[in-house]
Amino acid sequence: MSQIDASADKPHILVVDDDTRLRELLRSFLSRNGFRVTVAANAAEARERLDLIDFDLIVLDVMMPGKSGLDLATEIRRTDDVPILMLTAMVETKDRIAGLETGVDDYLGKPFEPRELLLRIQNVLKRNRPAAPAAGGEAARLVSFGPMQFDQELGELTQEGKRVPLTDAETALMRVLSARLGEVLSRETLCRSVGAAVNERAIDVQVTRLRRKIEPDPSFPRYLRTVRGQGYRLVDA
Repeated sequence: MSQIDASADKPHILVVDDDTRLRELLRSFLSRNGFRVTVAANAAEARERLDLIDFDLIVLDVMMPGKSGLDLATEIRRTDDVPILMLTAMVETKDRIAGLETGVDDYLGKPFEPRELLLRIQNVLKRNRPAAPAAGGEAARLVSFGPMQFDQELGELTQEGKRVPLTDAETALMRVLSARLGEVLSRETLCRSVGAAVNERAIDVQVTRLRRKIEPDPSFPRYLRTVRGQGYRLVDA
């Protein structure tokens, strides 16, 4: 394989941060660890990059001059489910939840160890990778509930044949819920399915977001039900 071909196989990450020193450190560190890296200093530059390239993951700073990282994440989520890992000096739970409500997949507080960032990136990309085919062929990997159908191998949700965009965290939730259809899954179990950085309150936020996409009336969920004091379950009723 040529050097160009080998490079094309590497996951491509967009790093968005107004701190020039940190931006270049991350470019160098992630490049050494097997990634293609593109950088942007602000939301406007990031939008230009996103209009030209399909990235595998975005590392996005929250506090930037002009449009904030949260604003940019909200804007991205209107049209794209690319995984987003946010960097922030704001470490309060309410701040992490605000980010998760926009649809980001993981959160890392500043300052951080580069090795931890690398592990979080690898975990997000791993969760976003299609699952291994289930025994029994196509029928075994497809889970249906109401007009919805979830492909466990591809991580794709469709409604009457039309694809419903999911974030990485929502895909991870759908995989664990559909694999154990009808079972009550605790918040702790669901936390593990989307990464250790997500707390139980944040799972409730992710469930609320997912319900907006799969329920006829999210205020009265038919498929993704709450079991008081225990957790959640997905049913095909």
